[in-house]
Amino acid sequence: METANLEATAAAIARRKRIDADDVLALRRCTFGDGLVSRSEADALFHLDGSTTDKCAEWTAFFLEATVDYVVHQEKPAGYVSDDKARWLIEHIARDGFVRGDTELELLIRVLERSMRSPEHLVAFALKQVALSVAGDADEPAAIDGAEVELVRRILFAFGGDGNAAVTRAEAEALVEINDATDERLNHPAWNDLFVKAIANFVLCASGYAPPPREEALRRDAFFDNASVDIGGFFNRMVSGGVGAIVDAYTLETDLEQDWEERNRRAEAAARRAERVSAQEARWLAERIGGGMLRDNERALLAFLRNTAPTTHPDLTPLMEKIA
Repeated sequence: METANLEATAAAIARRKRIDADDVLALRRCTFGDGLVSRSEADALFHLDGSTTDKCAEWTAFFLEATVDYVVHQEKPAGYVSDDKARWLIEHIARDGFVRGDTELELLIRVLERSMRSPEHLVAFALKQVALSVAGDADEPAAIDGAEVELVRRILFAFGGDGNAAVTRAEAEALVEINDATDERLNHPAWNDLFVKAIANFVLCASGYAPPPREEALRRDAFFDNASVDIGGFFNRMVSGGVGAIVDAYTLETDLEQDWEERNRRAEAAARRAERVSAQEARWLAERIGGGMLRDNERALLAFLRNTAPTTHPDLTPLMEKIA
């Protein structure tokens, strides 16, 4: 059906300040009648959502479906979110940098999950929302709880589609920001697990290692469900549990070669490339976690890197000496 029909229907519903199941059915027919969701239709749905206080459960499901369809699929190539669409989405779901509510946050994450590729700044924006949520009341210590950890994991998994196996600089920056903002004594133990794995993934992959799939590199380990886990012995349990099991997943591409001479030649070339890249990443890591007393999860991260990478850049030597 034509957009005018949707806009007229939405306007009539908005005047009542209430959306019921019959309204959703009428809106669905208008929206998907021609198989396409236009920008003006998506704008109308956002306006209706913002101007109505009494909404049935069917509305939320429809609203998410229609807006995700517009952002992800209604532009070629389908499945790829453009910078323009990403900016449009942020303008509609946020005010002063804050996502308006749970529905808008769910929309943001579903866009990341359903798209094959989206701009890095969109996933950074999603992670920023977790950082803002964690910060909470300035009068109380900030902490990240189990639900928020799983939200971060979901965002990282979502952006890992279409070959985005390696954690990006923007994601790593956001994770360090969350870590810095929280009181490690109050954080859910699963946060340490995810933080170490994600930052290690970023540093190692930027240093020439072939990234394993994110589902493997960042998988959640059951022993972190226990909130009473002693973080003091974090790395020993991490190696015997989750992270130790994925160390072998981080291999230089050259390890797959069968011919020794060719493999050695490629390994030397890869090492030279890695050295050029790892200097930059080592400086980043030293600047981001080396400014004061190391947290337990930062110590675990450094220990993991020391045990995984055959060499580390000199810029990391002062940090490595702190965990010797």
